[in-house]
Amino acid sequence: MQHARLSDDGPLADGVEAPLFRIQSPSSVSALSSASVHQKTVQLGNVDPPFLALLKHWSKPAVVVAALLVAIVTTSQPITAAHGALAVAAVLIARQIFSPLRLLSAGAFAPAHRRLLRLMLEWSAVLGLLLCLGLALRLGHLFPRDLLVSWFLLTPIALLVGDYASALASARTRSTHDRHIIIGANEVGVELARRIEQSVGTGTFMGFFDFRSPDRLPQQSRQHFAGQCKDVAAFVRQHAVNAIYIALPMSNAPRIDEMLHEFRDTTASIYFVPDIFAFDLVQARCVEIHGIPMLAICDTPFHGMNAVRKRAIDIALSSLSLLLAWPLMLIVAIAVKVNSPGPVLFKQRRYGLHGEEILVYKFRTMTVCEDGPVVVQAEAQDRRITAVGRFLRRTSLDELPQLFNVLEGKMSFVGPRPHAVAHNELYRKLISGYMIRHKVRPGMTGWAQVHGLRGETQAVEQMRLRVQYDLDYLRNWSLWLDFRILVRTALIVLRGRNAH
Repeated sequence: MQHARLSDDGPLADGVEAPLFRIQSPSSVSALSSASVHQKTVQLGNVDPPFLALLKHWSKPAVVVAALLVAIVTTSQPITAAHGALAVAAVLIARQIFSPLRLLSAGAFAPAHRRLLRLMLEWSAVLGLLLCLGLALRLGHLFPRDLLVSWFLLTPIALLVGDYASALASARTRSTHDRHIIIGANEVGVELARRIEQSVGTGTFMGFFDFRSPDRLPQQSRQHFAGQCKDVAAFVRQHAVNAIYIALPMSNAPRIDEMLHEFRDTTASIYFVPDIFAFDLVQARCVEIHGIPMLAICDTPFHGMNAVRKRAIDIALSSLSLLLAWPLMLIVAIAVKVNSPGPVLFKQRRYGLHGEEILVYKFRTMTVCEDGPVVVQAEAQDRRITAVGRFLRRTSLDELPQLFNVLEGKMSFVGPRPHAVAHNELYRKLISGYMIRHKVRPGMTGWAQVHGLRGETQAVEQMRLRVQYDLDYLRNWSLWLDFRILVRTALIVLRGRNAH
């Protein structure tokens, strides 16, 4: 089939007036793809239908306003302009704080108690910001206390009900007219099909296409095999396929290019799904720089607003903790000084963000302050540990001065625990990926520590396991994960496990 393009070239020979449009040769069509890279841009986005996009991003703010109206009615308050202003402020803040609604099928939903706890945390942050705004502007007298209490208690329940209602509403948007295929009956293609099936409003899956014959395909994809790639363009036209997902390895680029030319004669949307899962991924995501798309294979989770949220929480928690703990810290300092000669604080060089050296503060618990090329880890019955130091280590009170490290931005409340420079230089040669843990600020506690990997590491395998947990934290970071780690750390400290 010849490709055609509309043209407005000049007059024909023999004085015949040229038609307004004429057919051009296939070679001229290549101009569609031969433009300079300088003229091409790619934007990051999603494929949500408008209705689902509204549900995903605005259903929770809408529920917050609805709960406010119910609270006003139940407390017999007349609706005023102040209530309207409060509703607008709540919507704007909730839109930024609440995570987008996950529009999944009923079987893929998270347990109700976990969702309720997440909603409670996000709603508490919204309410806290509103209260701070009200105190700063001295607007507290405009809103009765019983109204605010009712609103605070009613909203989490309304949000949970709204989640289920939105899921039911979104399930009704599934269209039988939307049809999609996946080219590439491999592991990535099978997983893509499963995840599309979990989403709502995704239409009908028409099957897999591949260059291989059915007997050479994975067992999971054989039952949905629709044909070989040489027949895919005809299949797309015949069955009015709306979306084509290409999940072939990048080594098939020439064949993919041929198929793309054949797909020009269809109206299907085409999506390329690169197989990046063969790599060891740390915070993998799609990014763009002024229209040039990139796939982040190994990156820090703390870019943009994630970095702002993380740092804001660190500043708030460290400031509050120092205000509450300074009397205890003063008592500990006196006890350390009286118990044994030497400085109150122990300062040790450790690796921080991007592998830069930082000074980490602790209350001195030993008779020595080692910070050289060789540092001996503390053991369970280490004679260097003082009497007061043993108590401080068991209760983790020796870590309290690190609140100053957090406040000055050298550390975070949650992150991979920093090791002495001497230990870093040793283990970076023995453990692959060891230095990746320094793509984030080190923490006072971490994912490895709440899994029992605290204290002395007697073998390289123990350190390797600790690093695996640190990398797992980087891959799956969220504010919710930080909260879980802080709660579990508090429980571990109370039990005094593995601290010596």
